[in-house]
Amino acid sequence: MQWTSLAAVALLAHGAAAQNMLRFACSQLVVDRVDPLVNPGIKYTPHLHQIVGGNSFNVSMDINSHDLVSKSSCTSCSFKEDFSNYWTAVMFFKARNGTYKRVPQVGNGGPQGKLENKGGLDVYYIPNGKVTAFKKGFRMLAGAADNTVDSKVTKANICHRCWTSKTDTPFVGGAPCSGSDTVGIPFANNCQMIRQTIIFPTCWDGVNLDSPDHKSHVAYGSGSGANGGGTCPSKFPVKLPQIMYEVMWDVSSFLADKSAWPTDGSNPFVYSMNLGGSAAHGDYVFGWKADTLQKAMDNNCNLNVDCPKAGITAQKAAQYNACTINQQAPEPVDGWLAAMPTGEMAIKA
Repeated sequence: MQWTSLAAVALLAHGAAAQNMLRFACSQLVVDRVDPLVNPGIKYTPHLHQIVGGNSFNVSMDINSHDLVSKSSCTSCSFKEDFSNYWTAVMFFKARNGTYKRVPQVGNGGPQGKLENKGGLDVYYIPNGKVTAFKKGFRMLAGAADNTVDSKVTKANICHRCWTSKTDTPFVGGAPCSGSDTVGIPFANNCQMIRQTIIFPTCWDGVNLDSPDHKSHVAYGSGSGANGGGTCPSKFPVKLPQIMYEVMWDVSSFLADKSAWPTDGSNPFVYSMNLGGSAAHGDYVFGWKADTLQKAMDNNCNLNVDCPKAGITAQKAAQYNACTINQQAPEPVDGWLAAMPTGEMAIKA
């Protein structure tokens, strides 16, 4: 009885409903300037992404012909039945001399325990009542890569949190995207890590697997934050599992040498669009094997452990860490770069 109560409190403290949910690690598949959702078929797209998930990810993933399950031989995510692809923009440190360096990512902790990532991000599937799993070919986008105005972003859906310690255990703070969390990227002197949270819509029109803007076929429910989503609007009657990304950007190495920081006091941390937190965004392409995600939701599968009732199996970290692919738009992405890679191939500083 005491364990159950403590578990419920822990879940609530982290902002998820006091119920079971999938929460698992996804290591980095590749860091690449391709985007099959927004810029299909194009190499050296306008900005860089960090991608996780099934290794069939490529520059052109046609909704009618690209079956992630059959074309993938491994996944960089914990559950071996999940060949979905998840990706976000990349965070950079912009030095006062105009050079850029990619900020590394680390695994996330919290009340539910530490997740082991080799780069990448953490993924949540949070149900709220009876939910319908995504259909084969489904894809969507959260956020806007060209947005420069914080007030145009709903903080309950996209936010950042300053971590004042190199460790995130014990967990500090309340629910994701609440309290002192901000749309903008924090850059206080005591921020050792920055947690980025992206929460996706939970309501679907029930017809379209995608839309021209990759958003119009879905909508946010009446709820806000990481609660599984609220009541759906009438035009979007199908309730989906709530997908949430969490990325832990380790900025601690940039604190030691303040001589590299901008002299005008501006924020040195930007995303790969050369824009701030208001332009944060996440892309999703569904690729779970057969009906395993639906069964996982129906059978209250929890966190990142085996769930035999749904037929899902958690891999060891060494297995999903080993699932990587080569860049399809080859260029240097680590170390100091002469300029933000937004045009021609990136070059070393």
